[in-house]
Amino acid sequence: LVFLGNGPSGICLSYLLSGYIPYFKRDSVHPHPILQRKLEEAPDVSILDQDLEYLSEGLEGRSHSPVALLFDTLQRPDTDFGGTAESVLTWWQETDRAIPHLVLGRNAPGGAWHSIEGSMVTLSRGEWMGLPDLPFKDWLKQKRRGLRNNRATAEDIAQYYQHYVMKKGLQKNFKCGTVVTSVRKVSAENISSHAEEDLQANSDSVWNFNEKSPEVFQVDGFFKTVEGDKKPFSIYAENVVLATGTYDSPTWLGVKGENLSYVYHQLSALEEAVKNNSIGITSDPVLIVGAGLTAADAILFAHHCNIPVIHVFRRRVSDPGLIFNQLPRMMYPEYHKVHQMMKEQTAACAGPYECYVSLPEHHVLSFGKDKKCVFQDKNGCQKVYKISMALVLTGSNPNLSFLPNNGIDLAVDNGQPVSPKRNPIDVDPFTYECTQDKGLYALGPLAGDNFVRFVQGGALAVASSLLKKANKNPP
Repeated sequence: LVFLGNGPSGICLSYLLSGYIPYFKRDSVHPHPILQRKLEEAPDVSILDQDLEYLSEGLEGRSHSPVALLFDTLQRPDTDFGGTAESVLTWWQETDRAIPHLVLGRNAPGGAWHSIEGSMVTLSRGEWMGLPDLPFKDWLKQKRRGLRNNRATAEDIAQYYQHYVMKKGLQKNFKCGTVVTSVRKVSAENISSHAEEDLQANSDSVWNFNEKSPEVFQVDGFFKTVEGDKKPFSIYAENVVLATGTYDSPTWLGVKGENLSYVYHQLSALEEAVKNNSIGITSDPVLIVGAGLTAADAILFAHHCNIPVIHVFRRRVSDPGLIFNQLPRMMYPEYHKVHQMMKEQTAACAGPYECYVSLPEHHVLSFGKDKKCVFQDKNGCQKVYKISMALVLTGSNPNLSFLPNNGIDLAVDNGQPVSPKRNPIDVDPFTYECTQDKGLYALGPLAGDNFVRFVQGGALAVASSLLKKANKNPP
């Protein structure tokens, strides 16, 4: 078994496949009475071996995945109501039930969390970032630190995920500095016995596969060595888990001039420009395109540095789909401030905030070589602004170039590219196995689960499915 991606989804699945098995903790009481009754029906049977569809039936919450809601409510029973009830799970290590696996990732364990500016504060509450059986706030206490407004920094999260892998003894399963270039099905008969012997000799038989499988996956790629060389590899596996997230490729607008040198697609470009003093208080405005949280982070950063901003976005400020209209004001005061600026400081009416102009229901028509940018509003009226740099922060897409046809055939709408929010990979909701390709699983944002607290249910579903396939279920 091989899985691609070593972020929270991959780490959680590695924990479950390393023989750590969750059971209902005797004498604990879950606040959901129907779930409590179901858990009491088979207290000696692990959660992994129970019927996940039956257990999750009737649960409601902030995810569309029944298994995500189930695993979340077992670990954090009343968290959505501000409660701090302890997990109703207890974990037992049953080494005979471990499934050999390898987790391939470009970075250290933690995935994209190592690429995010370290001081950025998470959207989710700190305790929602934790993984099974090692609460995040307990780890933070050891560092003699508390949570600011219940939230954590990206640097804390990245360190916690690395610590988790070491503390739980999972590091032998992780191969970092790995780039996968191709995943495809091949006939098991075509793999030469020489290749099989070679793989087994080099890897403690992790690559052993069931003789009965007519087809296996061939995973090709390269390791980056310490010297900077690329060392190619080929691995064969009966099952492959896709957990590569969505941080790879920023979305482009597809307008004229977007490839000019002053147009960027990552927040780090703004931080770099401020550090280099290439922009400052007296510069022409920075253009920020987008109305999500990354755009809001850019506005807050620019505001803090007194850098003038023009903020362009397609939606109405009152649009219920806008993320700011879904966040509790008390918990997210800084994002509420950005939303207020968007409302009160439009080009049409001057407001109390200096150095900021909002252009709702506008879109970019073109970027000029002279750094003049043309916008158009909903009525077709055009405006031109001279800017110092542009940040297009309208989301990102997964890079699935290693899959046949970029993974499009696996999506819910197989005529469109895979998109975590609009067109995820089509998976069975209780196993997370791809409906179009048996043996291939998808986790996390690729399967439509975009928050750390909810990706873990997918890992539970995959582990349950793989244990059944491997016949490692107790009688």
